[in-house]
Amino acid sequence: MVQHLELGLDTFGDVTADAAGQLLPHAQVIRDVVEEAVLADQLGVDFIGVGEHHRGDFAISSPEVVLAGIAGRTNRIRLGSAVTVLSSDDPVRVFQRFATLDAISHGRAEVILGRGSFTESFPLFGYDLSQYEELFAEKLDLFAALITQEPVTWHGRTRAALTTQRVFPTIESGSLKTWIGVGGSPESVVRAARYGMPMMLAIIGGDPKRFVPYVQLYQHTLEKLGKPALPVGVHSPGHIAQTDAQAKDELWPAFKIMRDRIGAERGWGPISRAEFDREADRGSLYCGSPDTVARRIAATAKTLGIARFDLKYSAGPLSHDKLLHSIELYGGKVIPLVRNMLA
Repeated sequence: MVQHLELGLDTFGDVTADAAGQLLPHAQVIRDVVEEAVLADQLGVDFIGVGEHHRGDFAISSPEVVLAGIAGRTNRIRLGSAVTVLSSDDPVRVFQRFATLDAISHGRAEVILGRGSFTESFPLFGYDLSQYEELFAEKLDLFAALITQEPVTWHGRTRAALTTQRVFPTIESGSLKTWIGVGGSPESVVRAARYGMPMMLAIIGGDPKRFVPYVQLYQHTLEKLGKPALPVGVHSPGHIAQTDAQAKDELWPAFKIMRDRIGAERGWGPISRAEFDREADRGSLYCGSPDTVARRIAATAKTLGIARFDLKYSAGPLSHDKLLHSIELYGGKVIPLVRNMLA
């Protein structure tokens, strides 16, 4: 059964190109992201998520600062990360930054914690990649203690111990919504359930139906642990234009640049247009007209029983004006269509 579905947007602050095809400065991209979020708020989008990266092709390395800027110019949209790389950060500082954002935004902050699919932050902040799993496990354990807002006593191997430590500022409402981002490992699914945190699935390729077992594992583990049912969300890429053909033709060049650049770093071959079209037609690339994208989001919501869908609307150098138009169609047409389809 489909719950009430929140519909959000995510961006990694991809460095975009101007009308002449020249890449914009990071500063301009950050200002553009704020404008995109303001538009999303005006259109009734439920959530805006801002990613964290530490490399030249993405402009945002400090999501909370960008989100604070967005908070000052918006009224209702919820504000969060997509994701916060907890492994290479300090859980106390992460909590404090999001508690501050929550205060500034009158309770609209939430955080999605993850290990990150990029690893540039590890050497940048002096962490050893050989501790990739241990860092996340320990820091998540500490963060779970911090959000109780009780004095924390904790010890581990990756940071200094705490003894009956209070952390400030406190969350005004008493709780900070904290998701765990899951890329596709059963261990991560069980971990989210064990900590009693909502699970955000990053589905970036293939048929979304293949994640049904993960949702079932999450629900089964919660039940086994005697915990209440919790929300599941999905984050997937996409782009919207007036027609399917226009959406694909607009997205394809930028998507290929981004995908091939990252793929070269990870040993993947170049993506073909046929592969791109398959993902757009039957996979996890929500690219097309408002009606097409709405039908595919509604189908995913029904299949997985999710409580939120976040469209990752930025893609490599895809221009700011096209991103704004995609957001306009998402908020103005896709969201109402999805709501009707799920009513």
